Amino acid sequence: MAAKINDERRCVIIAGAPDADIKTVKAAVRPYDYVICADMGYKTAMAAGIKPDLIVGDFDSYTGSLPEGSEVIRLLPEKDDTDTMHCVKTALGRGYREFLLLAAIGGRLDHTLGNLTVLEYLAENNAHGIILSKNEMIEVLTKGRFAFDGRKGHTFSALPFGCQSAVLSYKGTKYPLDKGALLHSEAMGVSNVFTEDKAEITVDDGQIVLIINF
Repeated sequence: MAAKINDERRCVIIAGAPDADIKTVKAAVRPYDYVICADMGYKTAMAAGIKPDLIVGDFDSYTGSLPEGSEVIRLLPEKDDTDTMHCVKTALGRGYREFLLLAAIGGRLDHTLGNLTVLEYLAENNAHGIILSKNEMIEVLTKGRFAFDGRKGHTFSALPFGCQSAVLSYKGTKYPLDKGALLHSEAMGVSNVFTEDKAEITVDDGQIVLIINF
């Protein structure tokens, strides 16, 4: 287990969204990733041929057998955190700061929204997370400049998240922006397009949820 910030290994959390694309899950996990399954996420891991390092849950969704050699943390059904959030907090405590969440969207809308707040929680705790599915990549970006290479032709949406508004600047996009304010109650940040192989998004104020479509 990592006792300090681990710069070499990424934590991959396989959540319990139904109908996850198994090929996407299998292709995303690297041999040296630290893999945690959140409850039903273990079923997805099995389908992808992935043995987790840790399984966390109250096991109200997955009731089958668990693998030998994997650590298991059993939670009470009556708890404050979701299984996925407990996975994140456990990994943060073990030093991980880079996270990939799989099978984390789709199915129940409340679970999807809850997993988006997981990305915000990571950003608030000096960490970074990405939700990856077959069709999109989602992350929360706070103030700073972010480069996007090789995304030419990809549609993206940037929306204020956890704040009333966000001030953004774009370079290399179909609809450019120079310190433009987007309000959380509007949808002006939906469906822009990267037009250059090297593009930039700068968050001048606030924070956004960024969704890149494949």
